[in-house]
Amino acid sequence: MKPTGIVTDSHSSISQTEAEKLGIYVLPMPFYIDGQIYYEDIDLSREEFFKKLDSGADISTSQPSPADVMKLWDKALEEYRQILYMPISSGLSGSCSTAMALAQDAPYEGKVFVVDHGRVATPLHQMILDCLDLIEKGCPASQIKAIAEESRDKMVIYIGVDTLEHLKKGGRITPAAALLGSVLNIKPVLKLDVGILEPFKKCRGLAKAKKTMLEAMALDIETRFKEEKDRGELHLLAASSSSKEETDQWTAEIREAFPGMEILCDDLSLGVSCHIGYGGLGIGCSCKLH
Repeated sequence: MKPTGIVTDSHSSISQTEAEKLGIYVLPMPFYIDGQIYYEDIDLSREEFFKKLDSGADISTSQPSPADVMKLWDKALEEYRQILYMPISSGLSGSCSTAMALAQDAPYEGKVFVVDHGRVATPLHQMILDCLDLIEKGCPASQIKAIAEESRDKMVIYIGVDTLEHLKKGGRITPAAALLGSVLNIKPVLKLDVGILEPFKKCRGLAKAKKTMLEAMALDIETRFKEEKDRGELHLLAASSSSKEETDQWTAEIREAFPGMEILCDDLSLGVSCHIGYGGLGIGCSCKLH
C-alpha cells in the first residue's frame, strides 16, 4: 500500500482523465439544472453546461453528499494509507467544513487530512501538483497539510467577466447595476485572494479588462511575490470559460507580458463558471510549496 494519496473535487479544474494520469481522485461536483441533478465531467460536459446556462436554465451548485465523499475516501484508502482531501476553499463553500467533521470520526481519524488551502480552480490545481512533488520527496500527509495551509496567502487570481447576467442571478450585483453595466459595456474584474472572490475593478470593454488584469499581475509579481519570482518559485496561472480561440489568444498575451515564465492554463471549473458565465478569462500566480 502506498503512503499518501490525494483526493480533490472538480472545482480544481482537474478532469477525470487527468486525475487518472496523476494518480489522484476527483470528486465530481453536483449541479441542479431545472431540478435535475448532474455531475461535472460524468454526465455533464462543458458544452452541455454552457448550452443550458445560455438558454436560461435554472442552474444551482450544490455540496457533495457526505455519502459520496466517504465513498471516494474509502476507495482511495484501499490504495493509500493516508490521504489529503483538498476540496474547494472553505471561503467559497461549506463542503470543506463538512469534510473536516467527517474526518474526525472513525474510520477516517488519522487517515484523512482535510486541507483548508483557500483555493479553487487553477490555483488549486497547481497546489495539488506541488503536493504531489512533496509526496514524491517523502513528506507525510500531516506535514503537507501544514505547508499547504500556511501558504494560503501565497496566491492571487484575477478574473475578467464578459457578462453581468450571472453575477446578477447570484446576487452579487443588483438587476439595475447589471442593466446599466450592459448598456455601458462594463466588464468587471474579480479578485480571488485567500478563498474569497470579490470585485476588483470595473472596466469599459474586454480589452481594458485584459489590460487591467495584466497590469495588476505585473504589480503583484514585482512587489508581493518578488522574492519567489527571483528564486524561480513562482507559478504563473491562467484560466478561461471562453472559447479555445479566445483562450489561446489570452495565453499568448500573457506569454508576451511575462516572457520566459511557464503557464498552467485550465478551463475554469463549472462551479466557478456557473457564477461568471461564458467568456471569462483569468490570470494569477501561486508560490511553490516547499
